[in-house]
Amino acid sequence: MPRDHIDWTPTPGTSTDQPRQVRRILRLFKPYRAKLAVVGLLVGASSLVTVATPFLLKETLDVAIPEGRTGLLSLLALGMILSAVLTGIFGVLQTLISTTVGQRVMHDLRTAVYGRLQRMSLAFFTRTRTGEVQSRIANDIGGMQATVTSTATSLVSNLTSVIATIVAMIALDWRLTVVSLLLLPVFVWISRRVGKERKKIVTQRQKQMAAMAATVTESLSVSGILLGRTMGRSDSLTRSFADESEGLVDLEVRSNMAGRWRMAVIGIVMSAMPAIIYWTAGFALQTGGPDISIGTIVAFVSLQQGLFRPAVSLLSTGVQIQTSLALFQRIFEYLDLPIDITEREDPVHLDRVKGEVRLEGVEFRYDSDDDQRGPILGGIDIDVPAGSSLAVVGPTGAGKSTLGYLVPRLYDVTGGRVTLDGVDVRDLDFDTLARGIGVVSQETYLFHASVADNLRFAKPEATDEEIEQAARAAQIHEHIASLPDGYDTVVGERGHRFSGGEKQRLAIARTILRDPPVLILDEATSALDTRTEFAVQAAIDALSANRTTLTIAHRLSTIRDADQIVVLDSGRVAERGTHEELLERDGRYAELVRRDARLDPAHGDAQLEPTS
Repeated sequence: MPRDHIDWTPTPGTSTDQPRQVRRILRLFKPYRAKLAVVGLLVGASSLVTVATPFLLKETLDVAIPEGRTGLLSLLALGMILSAVLTGIFGVLQTLISTTVGQRVMHDLRTAVYGRLQRMSLAFFTRTRTGEVQSRIANDIGGMQATVTSTATSLVSNLTSVIATIVAMIALDWRLTVVSLLLLPVFVWISRRVGKERKKIVTQRQKQMAAMAATVTESLSVSGILLGRTMGRSDSLTRSFADESEGLVDLEVRSNMAGRWRMAVIGIVMSAMPAIIYWTAGFALQTGGPDISIGTIVAFVSLQQGLFRPAVSLLSTGVQIQTSLALFQRIFEYLDLPIDITEREDPVHLDRVKGEVRLEGVEFRYDSDDDQRGPILGGIDIDVPAGSSLAVVGPTGAGKSTLGYLVPRLYDVTGGRVTLDGVDVRDLDFDTLARGIGVVSQETYLFHASVADNLRFAKPEATDEEIEQAARAAQIHEHIASLPDGYDTVVGERGHRFSGGEKQRLAIARTILRDPPVLILDEATSALDTRTEFAVQAAIDALSANRTTLTIAHRLSTIRDADQIVVLDSGRVAERGTHEELLERDGRYAELVRRDARLDPAHGDAQLEPTS
């Protein structure tokens, strides 16, 4: 079912407002109301058939057997058999339809949460643990499975059965019915108390599960294992995980045992009710009370026994629903997350991106920043003509990477504007931005898939020839071809089967395949050794040809030929010009060049040489 068919708009009010939350849950089932109507008909038919059996039994005991009416006895017996057959058929169909509806609702929830997270800004993921996100999708939605697949149907089925059974009991004998239902209000009150207790415990349990999932995700990744082993913290991490797991054990036990004794008392009392009915009927006969036939007593007890199962199930369902509200609340929290970066209603679409980039009076600050700290970037004015190259340099924390993130709109400016071909990037549609701007960062991400699949992520329809051409341009084809499985080689978790330089060249090949008019290189070679840097730089040169290039550089060995170099300091433009112009000024840029010369004489000397 497409997500657009469901109204996901948050119901006004707080996320903990239970009536509103229940209404919102019911809205999840709205697209499937036709199927649910069929389930309702099956439930009603099943309840009527079930209730009819005790009346057939009464006629059998009071009329057919005492009067020796064999024909009537055969019909009544056949009716009871048919009742059992129909009940079974209705039950199977009811389970099939309700389970299908429940699984579709689960699918809708998973897809909605995942889609919501895909639309969140980069800032959300920098402040949220990956394991927490995974736990919401896997554990929380998974924990609701019983509720959305069977609880709703069970509620309707049991409620219908209880009502039909009580009506039938009154029809048989209203006095015995009153005796049977005296304690029912007390049982309802007890079940509500138990439900509230379990809801509180489940909320704590899901938080603990999320924390444990985050620990697993972080410590059992390739990077986590490397860090743990090299720091000698494997045993410590195991003990920490054991402590978290121990806390989960306690919460699981408390969740399952909350109110268990009280619910057991309800079951015991209900199971003892037939004995009370037999005693009441016998006592009434002996004391001159109303005459009650044996058939009526047996039929009434049969109905009462039939009432126990749905009544207890109904009370348990109420407990389960209250418990599940805690899970729904956690899911709704993610569905209600405000989306910082959105398309406007009528976004601008560019069929062809030339690649002119401008930053006009740009200011940026993170939401969590104290206003007294000032913006990360302020007063930035930069013009990058189409096809030209800009290098942004400066000390750590100057705001270089943040500036690069503003162009593809990974963050939105808080002042001024960034334009692409004269259009504010906030007015462009996401497709234009994705097609027009490519990013190669220092931290290369590769999926646990084949080399070919990783490259095709940029262009799913790419042919094998196009993939090979991109790999050749990135100077990685020869290495891939030398592997036993070639382009079918699985790169491993986060690409750890490849070296840093090889991963960078794969990322460059992926971007070449995308062929964006604007390229952002975010310290793409800063973590590489000199020999590997030369190989990667050759691939970058091939990628940068004939396109607008913004290079965020920490090491200055690769940016001397840039058309324009901007030096950032504390979020402001301190200097700008060409390599030669900035060296002649002997300012901040020249100081950075001399620093590089001290740290890396080979690169530094090259920086200080005049351009031929």
